[in-house]
Amino acid sequence: MTEDNGDGDRTPAVGDAVRDTRRGRVGRVVGHEGPCLRIRPLGGGLEWDADPRHLRALSQDELLSALLAEANNRSRQNVK
Repeated sequence: MTEDNGDGDRTPAVGDAVRDTRRGRVGRVVGHEGPCLRIRPLGGGLEWDADPRHLRALSQDELLSALLAEANNRSRQNVK
């Protein structure tokens, strides 16, 4: 769920799945550092800072697609 930041813009809330349009990455909001939000990749990994102006919420279809891609990537890494 997004939060209204008071000036009409919507800021993603902790737990929201988002696309960082500046980096072309998807992840989940896990917190904030000053004016930036902390984003963690859906499959885990290193967090990054993102400007809320460059984030947009994922639709259910986009989220499902991103989770499936992450699961497929993990399965390929486990093949020896």
